[in-house]
Amino acid sequence: MSRAIIAARALRGFADGAVSVVLPSYLLALGLSKFEVGAVATSTLLGSALLTLIVGLLSARFAPQRVLLVACALMAGTGLGFAGFSGFAALMVVAFVGTLNPTAGDVSVFLPTEQALLAQAGDGTQRIATFARYNVAGALLGAFGSLAAGLPDLAVKHFGVDPAPALRTVFLVYACTALPLVALYRGLGPEAGAPRAAAGRAAPLAKSRGVVLKLSALFSLDSFGGGFAVQSLLALWLHARFGLSLAALGTFFFAASTLSAFSQFMSARLAARIGMIQTMVFTHLPANALLVAAAFMPTAPLALACLLARGALSQMDVPARQSFVMSVVPPEERAAAAGVTNVPRSLASAASPLLAGALLEHSSTGWPLVCAGVAKIVYDLLLLWQFRRVQPG
Repeated sequence: MSRAIIAARALRGFADGAVSVVLPSYLLALGLSKFEVGAVATSTLLGSALLTLIVGLLSARFAPQRVLLVACALMAGTGLGFAGFSGFAALMVVAFVGTLNPTAGDVSVFLPTEQALLAQAGDGTQRIATFARYNVAGALLGAFGSLAAGLPDLAVKHFGVDPAPALRTVFLVYACTALPLVALYRGLGPEAGAPRAAAGRAAPLAKSRGVVLKLSALFSLDSFGGGFAVQSLLALWLHARFGLSLAALGTFFFAASTLSAFSQFMSARLAARIGMIQTMVFTHLPANALLVAAAFMPTAPLALACLLARGALSQMDVPARQSFVMSVVPPEERAAAAGVTNVPRSLASAASPLLAGALLEHSSTGWPLVCAGVAKIVYDLLLLWQFRRVQPG
């Protein structure tokens, strides 16, 4: 079962990596302003928050397989909607109700169900290793998706294709990705085909509400900062500040995502040596300092060097974080915990792209990167203070 979920995460990572880089260029080609690009990114994150909350709290009443298949249908509709509409209002609606992901990570309706299923793979460092493979598959294929995002730019330059139609094909590919996902989810084992009836009769988070709400508040601060530097807006800043082409951006994000992907394999080893919380904090702090430093670099090579170094560290905390959440709640509450801890993340990160878009509208200085780094550093320090003595189960 875990292999099918990891393969599905990889396919979604490729599609998300491509659209997150193409999205700002596509929206600008349609005539939207930078502020409206930020608004669309905000709409995607708000919609993801609502859907993730619903899935997390109600998933125990339905078979996980059915939840994932419905999410696939929604993904196909999202890609077709972005390819078919060109007006700002229509795109805002599709962004809100769909599954489009403007970030380099996974912010989607698939997340709580997949994480709850993966948590059955083991405990302790074994669970961290499983989550690492899950995240690496998504990040690595996301890197190739970012690289593939440069193909429309090449088509425009070498074959004279109009920019908007060339970029639109990426969203059609995104829609078609739902088809192999359906095949993978239909092949999940019997434990994914039946609802967790016993859990469905219990109140969500009856036993773990306190710790989950505290973690959600902290994760919200982290995501609010991260929303200032989602991949789509980072691409927009690099283009505005240094004039980087779509092909160059795709190559850079491929390299950064590859570094982020393979660095996650270190998470289980570090957690076994120093603990989950320490792994989360001590890898995240330098990554956030590098993000702030990138904002003040005078040349593209220096800025990209800071961002690449940040990429090598910034995702090392993710498997430890996911495993920590699963370890401090009982098994029957894992889907709800995954949903509730991710919903505030989506809500908090939904506000900041709009602010980042407004900042970029008036200045090419990397103030969104500064805001992101400072907020995430505060999160790291608070997390260490609140949970350094908590022993996961």
